[in-house]
This record gives sequence, C-alpha cells and structure tokens, in this order.
Amino acid sequence: MTGRALFISGGRVLTPGADADAAPAEILVQDGRILALLPPGTVPPVEAEILDARGHLLIPGLVNAHTHSHLAFAKGIQDRWNLELHLNAGPWSNVLLSHAHRRLATLLSAAEMISKGCTAAYDLHFEIPEPTLEGMQTVADAYGEAGMRVLIAPMLADRSIWQAIPGLAAAAAPLTPPSLAATRPTTETLADLDRLVRAWRHPRAEAGLALAPTIPLHCSAELMAGCAALSRAHGLEVHMHLSESKLQAVAGAQVYGESLTAQLARIGLLSERFTAAHAVWLEDADLDLLAAHGAKVAHNPGSNLRLGNGIAAARRMQERGLTLGIGTDASSCADGLNMFEAMRSAALVSHIMSDDPRRWLAAREVFSMATEGGAALMGLQQDIGRIAPGYAADIVFLSLDHLNYIPL
Repeated sequence: MTGRALFISGGRVLTPGADADAAPAEILVQDGRILALLPPGTVPPVEAEILDARGHLLIPGLVNAHTHSHLAFAKGIQDRWNLELHLNAGPWSNVLLSHAHRRLATLLSAAEMISKGCTAAYDLHFEIPEPTLEGMQTVADAYGEAGMRVLIAPMLADRSIWQAIPGLAAAAAPLTPPSLAATRPTTETLADLDRLVRAWRHPRAEAGLALAPTIPLHCSAELMAGCAALSRAHGLEVHMHLSESKLQAVAGAQVYGESLTAQLARIGLLSERFTAAHAVWLEDADLDLLAAHGAKVAHNPGSNLRLGNGIAAARRMQERGLTLGIGTDASSCADGLNMFEAMRSAALVSHIMSDDPRRWLAAREVFSMATEGGAALMGLQQDIGRIAPGYAADIVFLSLDHLNYIPL
C-alpha cells in the first residue's frame, strides 16, 4: 500500500561527495524512500504533504559505527582509567541487566544519539554471561521504539582479561579475579548463537544481526573460528576490537608469535564483512592485510584519547583503500554518544599525525566517514548514508538560525 508523498521544500542539501556549498533542493519522498531531488521552486505534487525546510541544512542521518548501549548507565563512571582498568571494571560497571533495564539502557542510548543527528548505530551489545534471543530482541525492539536503525552484534568472549594477558592471573594470586567470560563450553555457545541467528526475524535494514567476538586475546581460537564459520554461513558482519591498546598488541605478539591481525587472518575471520574497531596499534603490514581482505575500520578517536590508547592512522588506512566509519564508543569511555563531537575529534587528531596539512583529514572526508562510511560498515551502503534517489529518507534538519551556524 502506497502512502501519501512527502515534499520537503526550501532546504539546503549536504550529502557526501556532492557540492560542499549545500545547494538548495526540493526532496520528494514516498514510503520512507527518496524518489527525487528536484530544482528549487519545483511545484509539489497536488496530493503531497509539504514540509517547510527553509532555514535548514539537510544532511543524511549520521551513523555511529561503534557503540555499546548496555553501558548507558555507566556514563562518566571513571576519570583516569586506561582500557585494561576499564575492562577489569566490567563485572560491576556492566551489571546483570534485567530485560527491562536492558530496554531502558538502549532507549537512553538511542535518545542521546537521535538528539545529536544520529539515525543508525552498529551496537556491540554485551549480555552476561551469553547472548540470548530474548535479550537481543529487547535491544532491537527498543531501537525500533526510538525510531533508529541498528545492527546488533552480540559480544562474545570465553576468556576474561585475567586469562587474556599473560601472567596477569598469577600476579593477582591468591585473589580470585571476577570474570565476564562465558562459563559453558564454547561448542555450546556457538550452537546457541547459530540458533539465535536462525530465529532472528527483524528486517535487515531496521534491526540486523552481526557477530562480535569481542577482543582476540579474550576469545579462544575455537570461538573465533566458529564465528568466522557462522559469518560465512549466514552472511553476517563481524565486528571486533583490534589492537586497541599497546598492551593488547604486545601481548598478542607474545601469545601468537605474530600480530593480532595476522592471527585473525590465519583463523579466517578477515573478510569484506569484517570491521576492526579502534585499530590503533597496527603496523603497515597489518593495514595491508586488512585491505587485502576488504575489511573495514571503525575509528573511535574520542575513546582512544579518553583511555590513553593513542591515535589510529586514519590517513594511512585511507591510502590503502580501507573504508572507515566513525564511532563514539560507549558512554563509559567517551562520556556521551555525540557523533558531531566524534567527527570533530577525528578531524583534529589527524593533525597530530603529520606536520603536513595536506595529510590531515578534511571536513568532507570526516563527514563521509560518519555517513556513507558507517553505512558500509553496517552493510547498508545501498540504503542509508546519502540524500539521493533510492535511499531511505533518514534526513537530519539543522537549523541555520542556531548560534552554532552563524555567520555561515
């Protein structure tokens, strides 16, 4: 059944790859899809509802390429933690959420993102001790209630940080450290995950399902290989924290005798469906390996700074043809889910990486990462991330009367 057309009139349209001057245009929308971009002054169809966009800049809905809605209640929980201290605090900062609390955490996250112009998110959601169909459906339903698109990647681990870092558990003896790792055999976890995937009924473009074996050192080879097999069998995206901290990179080389990236390639996880989150401590050979497999990167400059992890080499990634999206990470390690702040951070930290301004990320590049780049990470590059015919009408209105945009 076809609904009434919507005619968005009088706005200035800014979309990736288009004229940076944001030329005025009329937008014709039908059933949530953009039918046409028309010249200013075009007479609207008689039956169309007219939405006055004069005085507004229209941009595609921003895409948060990496976040964790389950940590909404942990906003501002820490001041001077590095990543490892943050992970150690997981058992008490990521409390055992009831499904009612899980819904609320997701709604809080979605509300904050929407208020900052974000309409889609790649959400790595942790349900303790293992993901369940009811838990993940709760997350999907909450995003739907808020009006956001989401790709939900249940987080998986069968080792805690105390098992992941060589010598750490022995150093803690005789104390018994807490753990967020799964308690059942990995084969049972993978079988349950396969059943979850097969039972998933949400539309892919509204609430899709992906996989998130959380950190290489926190996952056994069996778990990572099982996730790779599930990804191939069901065409699922895979999202993994890769070399986020220097400690992870050093420990990975000690445990595997090669880089974490090389280990993932050996196991079979790398593919065009794979997203590496953070990717701070990567050598050129690692970047080449990611590029050779068509993998993508979720750039999280705010949390990388907040946790003292360093700065990802975004320009070097681009030069290898890697697709980048921009993420806020979690409220617990970025103090909020503001994609405009994340974009600004991505631009500014690139200035530190080179004294040649030509190698800094330009505003148009960062905007592209936060829209069509994030859409590609979610596998929705044909649906969102642009204001163009055929794309979903996920459009953000920015008031040009706001003090932020004067005298633009």
